[in-house]
Amino acid sequence: MKIAVVGMGYVGLSNAVLLAQHNDVTGVDLSAERVQMLNAGQSPIVDQELSRYLNDVPLMLSATTDGADAMREADYVVVATPTDYDPETNYFDVSSVENVVAEALALSATSTVIIKSTIPVGFIDRIRAEHDTKRVIFSPEFLREGQALADNLHPSRIVVGDRTEAAQIFADMLVEGAVATDIPVLLTGPSEAEAIKLFANTYLAMRVAYFNELDSYALAGGMDTREIIRGICLDPRIGDHYNNPSFGYGGYCLPKDTKQLLANYSEVPQNLIRAIVDANRTRKGFLADQIIAHGPQKVGIYRLVMKTGSDNFRHSSIQGIMKRIKAKGIDVVVYEPSLKEDRFYNSEVIRDLDVFKSSCDLIVANRHTDELADVRDKVFTRDLFGSG
Repeated sequence: MKIAVVGMGYVGLSNAVLLAQHNDVTGVDLSAERVQMLNAGQSPIVDQELSRYLNDVPLMLSATTDGADAMREADYVVVATPTDYDPETNYFDVSSVENVVAEALALSATSTVIIKSTIPVGFIDRIRAEHDTKRVIFSPEFLREGQALADNLHPSRIVVGDRTEAAQIFADMLVEGAVATDIPVLLTGPSEAEAIKLFANTYLAMRVAYFNELDSYALAGGMDTREIIRGICLDPRIGDHYNNPSFGYGGYCLPKDTKQLLANYSEVPQNLIRAIVDANRTRKGFLADQIIAHGPQKVGIYRLVMKTGSDNFRHSSIQGIMKRIKAKGIDVVVYEPSLKEDRFYNSEVIRDLDVFKSSCDLIVANRHTDELADVRDKVFTRDLFGSG
């Protein structure tokens, strides 16, 4: 099969590498730097498995900034362009997806367009009606930043929002590229697939928010959060997983997907989804107050990224806490080696860890790390189980 993958972020690149094991794949991206790196066998994003596969595994993968030829010759066009949440419209900005879909359909009368970008419920039905075609299909991704290829190689499930032969062939290609076997494959209606993605991420956000609120309650009452969580999670219906308190859910997916689902509920009675969105804001405010109560003169923010092995800090919850601290007039510095700029939102960026540790009297870190072991007494974190 000839496949064009448009968008070489962590979703598009991981899918391109997965499919390029057995198919002729062309990655398309606006960034000439990313294209150059990929053609040199280098990963433009931090992901250990992606780097290993690009270096060591035979792949039928090339990259270009001009996707017209790639899409014209492709049997499948996979769209993985950004769909950031627009607070003005309360919806995803799907313009990049719409543009790629229109171009792909115009360039080929036979190719199937697979959308991997997150989209609102009802998007596929609308696009199909506008273009009078059934050749546009949504297949949600369930990937973690920093482990995107690993999650494609060992998927929890594969969902394709169509029941046609083209949908089955695409699902089979994903299975073929995976290392895992006996992968659950679900072919659904288009709106059902869209809802699966949004509700899955909203449930994860709800679980994060739940244990964060439990931690806030314990902090306010002088109780040991760890003991409470351990006692609760011994119930097999709850399970001892995804229960480590944090500064709030962040990253690229959970904040925007919960807000998008809330927008989809505008005409449907609900209470829970709104509470999840509000809880994340409340958590940041509560923890900022806890930090301010220590009376620090200078606060150090240790890493803007939320996940180990990732270089992405879009919408990381620690930024919300940082802004609240600064609003109280407290000096804030940032340790983030991946930042090229010398200032981040008017805060000094320090790249020397020893200088960073010695320059502030309180360090805010979403997760424990061995790098901070020698200054543990001035680290503020809600990481109770030592995950990295």
